[in-house]
Order: sequence, then structure tokens, then C-alpha cells
Amino acid sequence: MQRHPVSDGLTLIELLVILSISAALLAVAIPGFSSLIQSQRLTTSSNALFMAVNMARSEAIHRGRRVDLVPLDGRQWSNGWLVFVDENNNQRPDQDELIIHSYRANIRDLRITPRFSDSKVQYIAFNGSGRSRSNAGKQIAQSGHWLLELGPHSRKLVINFLGRPRVCNPRKAGC
Repeated sequence: MQRHPVSDGLTLIELLVILSISAALLAVAIPGFSSLIQSQRLTTSSNALFMAVNMARSEAIHRGRRVDLVPLDGRQWSNGWLVFVDENNNQRPDQDELIIHSYRANIRDLRITPRFSDSKVQYIAFNGSGRSRSNAGKQIAQSGHWLLELGPHSRKLVINFLGRPRVCNPRKAGC
């Protein structure tokens, strides 16, 4: 009886075929994966902003006083935001004012465009009853929306006249 040696590995040709098939599959999958990552990052950011709006509203009800949500740097929402008790109604966290929550957005190319009824200063404020309010008057509501965009994806966070938020897809009807 003659025994043939048993091979436990791959030949060079088999290895090159496997590598070329893997490279082709990756070339097809990476663009779709990148779009999926952008979509998930946008969803995470819109959910974080939605949570901050709800937190500001519930804290205003709980404390029975004005609570504001403003951009972290005072200008750009895409850098993050801050929820605080605004004692002097200036839409800026002063040294003696209580900061409830802050969020720093670290997503490159995220664009957040606000459109509110009182757009002189970037803010959303809630009074002790949980209604949004404007600096134009105590009984005038602050309503509008933020449009969040990242790559081809977009979400809209809408604040209604009563101050209730909702998130929707601006490309669909009813948003």
C-alpha cells in the first residue's frame, strides 16, 4: 500500500481566489455600510435632542419655573446643547444658574438648522406648566422645528404650539 501525503493548508492559488472574492464583496458592501452608519448617527442625534427637549419640559413642570434648552456654544446646535434653569431669562447659562443636562455632539458634518417663531436668539424655553414660551411675551408660545441632516439622511424635530416634541422624516407626508 502506498500512502499519499495529506495537505492541511491552502495552496497559493486558492488563497488568492479567496482574497479576490473578499475584496470584491467589501467593495460592494462598504458604501452601503457607510450610509447605514450615517443613518444611525443621525437617529442617535435626533433622539438625544428629543430627549433634551422632553427633559427641559419635564424639569420646568417639576420645578414650576422656566427651563431653557440652548446651543452649547450659544450659536450652533450641531456642537451640542444645554438644559438649564434660566433665572434671568437671558438664554445663557450664568455662573449661578443650575445646569441640568449638557450634550456635546461629536458627529462630523452634522447640520442642525433651527426654524422657530422667535428666532432672534437660539433657544427653546418652557414655563412651569410645560408650555413652550417666547421672550416676546409670557403667553406667546415658541414653536417651530430643527432640521437635522447628515449626508443624504434627514430628520425633523417639531415643537408644537403646546411645547410637545415629535420626530419625523421630512421626506414623508405629514411632517
